[in-house]
Amino acid sequence: MKKLIQRCKCSICRLVLAVGVLILIFTFYGCEKDNLDVQEVFPFDVKVMPVPKEIANGETVEIRFTIVSAGDYNGNTYYIRYFQNDGAGSLRQLPLKPYLPNDLYPLLEKEFRLYYLSKSIVSQNFDIWISDSAGNEKQINFQFKNKQQVPPFR
Repeated sequence: MKKLIQRCKCSICRLVLAVGVLILIFTFYGCEKDNLDVQEVFPFDVKVMPVPKEIANGETVEIRFTIVSAGDYNGNTYYIRYFQNDGAGSLRQLPLKPYLPNDLYPLLEKEFRLYYLSKSIVSQNFDIWISDSAGNEKQINFQFKNKQQVPPFR
């Protein structure tokens, strides 16, 4: 009987030792990789609220933007630039100065408003480019027909 109890104790000890060794192997194997796979690049889309189709010389149009990203990475930053194709005008984000065409400006928020001031009596066309620090880029085109101003009634 003593031999049977001793054999059971040895079997239990061996089983505990084997499980302990397996736990150590899995622990070290799991920690072997130095780098964690952290996704830093997420595609994004730009939502724009509807804007008028016509604008008069001297009139300002508000354009509302929302950047919608598939994920969020704190190190990702967004930038904006624009290019005036036809007509004349200025684009700005309040309270900042008007943007210079084709210069890159950082965006501090994913939801923002831009203000386009018409300085032309003809149709106007401009592109806004929004990019992120990973090199992804979206282009949005805006076209405004010239709104004929009605002279005051005399």
